[in-house]
Amino acid sequence: MQNAVERELEVKLVLSPERSLPVPARLSYFTDDPYAVHVTFHIGSESPVHWTFARELLVEGVFRPCGHGDVRIWPTKVDDRGVICVALTSPDGNALLELPSTAVAAWVERTLRVVPPGTESGLLGLDAALAELLTPLPADDLWLSDPWSQDEQQDGEA
Repeated sequence: MQNAVERELEVKLVLSPERSLPVPARLSYFTDDPYAVHVTFHIGSESPVHWTFARELLVEGVFRPCGHGDVRIWPTKVDDRGVICVALTSPDGNALLELPSTAVAAWVERTLRVVPPGTESGLLGLDAALAELLTPLPADDLWLSDPWSQDEQQDGEA
């Protein structure tokens, strides 16, 4: 059974140090994908923009700079209010976003209550999937038997 922790919020797309645009966004966390967070930005185009990255990045990014490559996150203050900056890089371009720290921290805390850190792998069902893959089937007897044993007897008889 999948549980979801979601939060609608307004983020700011930073265009320059003096200018930013408000962008509606949705933070989503699903227990059937326990290592990831999903962010959907509604930028006024036909389809929203989706980003998925490690939950651990956002957990750490609430407190200190983290990440490299496509996703970098750090806390800071802008006009005396706490924000979480998220820098996203893709072949299509770059974006710098400011998310309200209080809302993001509360949402992250909710995800950690639903799936505590270190328990994520238990939700993936890897043990059951591996057991299913390794369970012998009747046809496996043909593959597991020694195909050469009959040939050796025939060679010795000749």
